[in-house]
Amino acid sequence: MESTIAIITGIIGLIVGFVIAKFMEKGKASKTITNAKREAASIIKGAKLEGETTKKDKIFQAKEKFLELKAEHEKVIINKNKKIAEAEKRTRDKESQISNELARNKKLNEQLERKMKDVDHKTEFYEKKQSELEKLHKSQVQQLEVISGLSAEEAKSQLLESLKETAKTDAMAYMQTTLEEAKLTAQQEAKKIVINTIQRIGTEEAVENCVSVFNLESDDVKGRIIGREGRNIRALESATGVEIIVDDTPEAIILSCFDSVRREVARLSLHKLVTDGRIHPARIEEIVKKTEKQIEQEIVEVGKRTVIDLGIHGLHPELIRAVGRMKYRSSYGQNLLQHSREVAKLCGVMAAELGLNPKLAKRAGLLHDIGKVPNTEAEVETPHAILGMQWADKFGEKPDVCNAIGAHHDEIEMKTLISPIVQVCDAISGARPGARRQVLDSYIQRLKDLEDIAFGFGGVQKAYAIQAGRELRVIVESEKVSDDKAAQLSFEISQKIQTDMTYPGQVKITVIRETRSVNVAK
Repeated sequence: MESTIAIITGIIGLIVGFVIAKFMEKGKASKTITNAKREAASIIKGAKLEGETTKKDKIFQAKEKFLELKAEHEKVIINKNKKIAEAEKRTRDKESQISNELARNKKLNEQLERKMKDVDHKTEFYEKKQSELEKLHKSQVQQLEVISGLSAEEAKSQLLESLKETAKTDAMAYMQTTLEEAKLTAQQEAKKIVINTIQRIGTEEAVENCVSVFNLESDDVKGRIIGREGRNIRALESATGVEIIVDDTPEAIILSCFDSVRREVARLSLHKLVTDGRIHPARIEEIVKKTEKQIEQEIVEVGKRTVIDLGIHGLHPELIRAVGRMKYRSSYGQNLLQHSREVAKLCGVMAAELGLNPKLAKRAGLLHDIGKVPNTEAEVETPHAILGMQWADKFGEKPDVCNAIGAHHDEIEMKTLISPIVQVCDAISGARPGARRQVLDSYIQRLKDLEDIAFGFGGVQKAYAIQAGRELRVIVESEKVSDDKAAQLSFEISQKIQTDMTYPGQVKITVIRETRSVNVAK
């Protein structure tokens, strides 16, 4: 019984404890809910404040943007109004000009009408005079018929017969005189016709000898070649001595220089620079130097190919180089290498026909003009035939070849049978219509003389004749020539040119002094 009561008491205690625990848990939950509501209310309040602030900022930014757009719009409107005002002014000016033109045309029309009336009056007057003259002429003819006893038709026929006889006699005399004059002047006129024909044919070759055209993929490259403030094109002209003409010609640049080696160096350098894409003064100088070395190698290759094609063996390397340089030289407008090859072939054929040594004749024909190829030791006063003979003798050529070279312009006596053959073949090659043009050769010589005069002064580093000889551009060493000395040098060169040379027009002398500061970072 007591154990049962104890069990019941324990159960009741458990129930009471459970109930008390539930009540305590419910109180904690209500406190948690209250705290959560407070936190939610504070978060909502903070969010509202932040939203109001953001809203005010956006409204302020929108107002600023609106004001900026409004200001830009007002500027656009002001510019448009200004343009409209200018257009209205131009329109008013044109209207006033048109009104003036109309008034002037009106005056001209009135003058024209007055002149037309005068012409009508004069026409009527002339018609009256014409009718009076006809009446007088008829009366005079009738009087003459009565006096002469002949009718007008009979008198006309007699007059015509006498005029015919006189005309025949005069015509025969005129024909005889014309035939005699034609016989006297026929040869002279024929020469004039031949000369005019040669000049027309030779013009194309003469132009090609002074100008090259460098083609571009697009005109955008021209700006890169010119460079900022023209620095690139000035550096290129200074390094090569070639005038570079950039004009409106689409996708093309013109290279102008009397020296074809310089022109070829400039053309190849431009090609490398445009292909590479890096165009600036330092790069230009580097590429030009490399191209000059490449041209020297190409000259040797051209000389070797030429002697191999002609079957000439054992030629000295210096003479081979001289033959290669002929490719970039001209004689009276004729390419020197092509002329020498042609003379060599003609000499070989003629020597074979005469039973002489054709190989020796070819050798002399190829080398007969090597004296025209410039050397570092320029002997300007020596004739090219004598100079070529000295070169050939210096580099071990046979006496027969040396004599043929020196005697092909009769500077020395001919001692072998090959000498007249070379002289005749040289004349044949040069006498072809359009082959030569003496004016071009004298023009090129004048440009070379201009450069030589500049090199005769101290401190001159480079000298280039440009603008068809109308300008001499002289580059001096900054260490040796000061600014004042440069001005004095320009004057002295101009006086030297005036004294020593004969030339058309004027020659502008430009002395360029450039100071460079170079340091090396190690």
